[in-house]
Amino acid sequence: MNSSGGHYLNMGAVLSPIGAARLSQLTLGCSVISLVIHSAGYSATYGAFCMTVWTSCFAVTAAIFVLDATRLHTCLPVSWENLTVTFAALAALLTLTASVVYPVYFVRPECPYNNCEQRNFRIAVTVCSWAACVAYGVEVFLSRAKPGRVVGYMATPSGILKVVQSFAGCVIFGMLANGSGFSSHVATIYCVVVFAVCFAITVLMVALTVSGRTAVLRLPFDRFVVVYTFAAVLLYLSAAVVWPVFCFDKKYGTPFRPQGCPRGQCSWDVKLAVTVLCYVNLVLYITDLVYSQRARSVSQCPRV
Repeated sequence: MNSSGGHYLNMGAVLSPIGAARLSQLTLGCSVISLVIHSAGYSATYGAFCMTVWTSCFAVTAAIFVLDATRLHTCLPVSWENLTVTFAALAALLTLTASVVYPVYFVRPECPYNNCEQRNFRIAVTVCSWAACVAYGVEVFLSRAKPGRVVGYMATPSGILKVVQSFAGCVIFGMLANGSGFSSHVATIYCVVVFAVCFAITVLMVALTVSGRTAVLRLPFDRFVVVYTFAAVLLYLSAAVVWPVFCFDKKYGTPFRPQGCPRGQCSWDVKLAVTVLCYVNLVLYITDLVYSQRARSVSQCPRV
């Protein structure tokens, strides 16, 4: 027991619903890594990405579980609740991506050389990866804000949306780096600047919240969230109009996919994917603005 009379070990880290979710994440993550190493295999950039996601999520989950069980997280200069729900949301998105990418590139319906063992292992990897994604989603669901419960900002709908916005922005930059040719017009360069500015500020907000340093903003955090989110909606709205025009209009771009454009290395495909993600992030920021404004209005409502 420690000097304050409590136990050194936090049994709630194991016996609570969140603890059970984390144990499931560790079990499924270990299963995925073992199956891939044993026989499923991976190769090329997409396989390396999936393996990096699985190993990183497993390692961080193990660290969080140990720190929570031993109460050593109290020694860290971070907001623990904000950190754990942020990671759970990010891990859910990453494992979701890996669960889609891996079967697309590595699972085939036919068995090569009449040997179905590797295919079956890869199917098992996909199933376990999807289950791990669900386990991370369950932790986010259990950690979310509830009426009458005091939680960190990242456990609120607005905080979780910030993680999704950051992830979508990161995917956009990954697409742009794959040869989109955005530098051919000033207007498309402006759109990339919009993506970069919104991504940077959103990540900064998440980092300040997780580290418990929101006081450095020198103004009420909830007001800053509403003002910034409103500005981000306007910026993304302008990009959602400008980007498709200068990418797919006959005067500036190509309205239809060019014939003979190599799949996986076609700039037209990249521009279309960026367009879709731009509209997705616009919807996310609008939803975030609605939640942030409503939360601020409720907090300011006088009690009777």
